[in-house]
Amino acid sequence: MILILSKNQETTTNEVVKWLSLMKKKFIRVHEDEVFEIKVFQKRIFLESSRNRFFLDEITSTWYRRGGLRFNRSHFENESVNNHMDEHQHWLEDYVLKKIESKKTINKQSNSHVNKLLVLEEAKKIGLDIPDFFLASNTNDVALNETIIKPITGNITLDFITQHSDGIMYTTIVEEFEESDFFITFFQEKIEKDFEIRSFYLNGKIWSTAIISQNDEQTKTDFRIYNHNKPNRNVRYVLPKEIEAKICLLMETLDINCGSLDFIKSGNKYYFLEVNSVGHFLGVSSICNYSLEKEIAQYL
Repeated sequence: MILILSKNQETTTNEVVKWLSLMKKKFIRVHEDEVFEIKVFQKRIFLESSRNRFFLDEITSTWYRRGGLRFNRSHFENESVNNHMDEHQHWLEDYVLKKIESKKTINKQSNSHVNKLLVLEEAKKIGLDIPDFFLASNTNDVALNETIIKPITGNITLDFITQHSDGIMYTTIVEEFEESDFFITFFQEKIEKDFEIRSFYLNGKIWSTAIISQNDEQTKTDFRIYNHNKPNRNVRYVLPKEIEAKICLLMETLDINCGSLDFIKSGNKYYFLEVNSVGHFLGVSSICNYSLEKEIAQYL
């Protein structure tokens, strides 16, 4: 049985599920709003929610896409008993998650969010070129028009602005000094691009796409500011073998066996920018005819 941890109507998951259905494979899709009770039945651990139920030992492979397993905890009136049982339930939940992650897995709930700063440091150790970066709370030492800012985090959900919508913080060029200090921010050297590269990694295999974003002022700094009236050209691309080898080493170091990596091609150099273990990839999969959703289904 295949276990998929995702979100309601998440498009990428929908496409993988279509392939699993075509292949007649049994799977359970867990949505982010499900809460499970951990039970024991005939000496076997049994998980049950309002939508799904399964024995823990039935799971043969797992795909952590988004969301994750959530558990309902029992509460007791006696505070001492409640504290003890809360810890007891924590370790039971930890056991369940670790047993699931010991199966054949595409990514893990326990390390689903990577730290961009640590990733860049690891990439540099491995030998990948990265743009110079620094943290600062003002623009006193920033070279104008030669420096960009971007979030330390990945994309965040701005539920405080509008319910159920994702807010994207785009890469921006620093064009003027700020008068006052601000919260610590990530600054990075602005690299003049030939084009951008999005590489999809799955357990040692790599599919890359060149994104010709430099011919359009709207997408020049960040191709994610899509020009739907005049889309960027996307073409299949093969990275040099030494770069692909370093990608594999980086992903192994991070203990991530699936994700999208972003590069900038500038002259003879390939500058690594970041890795996203839960990023979108259907667009490049479709345009380049990579069928990555089928690759995921077959791996599971």
